[in-house]
Parts: sequence; structure tokens; C-alpha cells
Amino acid sequence: MIQAPDLPGWAAALVALLLLSGALAALVGSIGLLRMRSFYDRVHPPTLGSTLGMALIVLASIICFSVLRSRPSIHEILIGLFLTVTTPVAFMLLARAALYRERVEGDANPGLVDEDGK
Repeated sequence: MIQAPDLPGWAAALVALLLLSGALAALVGSIGLLRMRSFYDRVHPPTLGSTLGMALIVLASIICFSVLRSRPSIHEILIGLFLTVTTPVAFMLLARAALYRERVEGDANPGLVDEDGK
């Protein structure tokens, strides 16, 4: 059962704009992950990109289902809260583990990638 025809044009346009913006934010974060040189620089773009992308996509979902059901649909906020809390914490734990590993190994250039890409 497809409910897209039931969505008014203004709501469909707004939902499409928010979805595309969220996908673009996540894509920019992924590209930032590839472009950064050190591990510690690589931690930030995916965290920021995924958080902003998720927020825009959750907002699009809230608008879509609120318009379709003719009542507020805010249960998606729980998904947003969970992802907003867990994504930065996971990356912070990865950064701390990398810092600990470099301290134990005595690395002279912490977090930097050498010419071989290692």
C-alpha cells in the first residue's frame, strides 16, 4: 500500500528537500572521513555529518507521518535522541582507544598516516 499520493504537494516537497539535505550532510561527512589525513581528524566529519543528516531525516519523517495521519507523530524523536547520544560517544571511545594504543607503542607521530597509507 503506497501512501505517497495522499501526501499534499507542499508536504511532499518539504519532505523531499529535508531527505535530500540529510543525505547530502551524511555524504559530506563520509567524504570528510576519506579526505582527512590523521585518525583524529577523521573522527569529526562522520560524527557531525551523521548527526546533522539524521536530524534532517528524522524531521522529514515527523512531517511526513504527521501530515498523513493528521495528528502529531513524534515517536521518531526517540530514534534521534538515541543516535545523537551514541554516535559521538562511540567516536570518542575510538579516539581514546587510539590514543592509548599510541602511548603504549610510543608512536612519534600520533594519528598520522605515513606514505604507505598505514
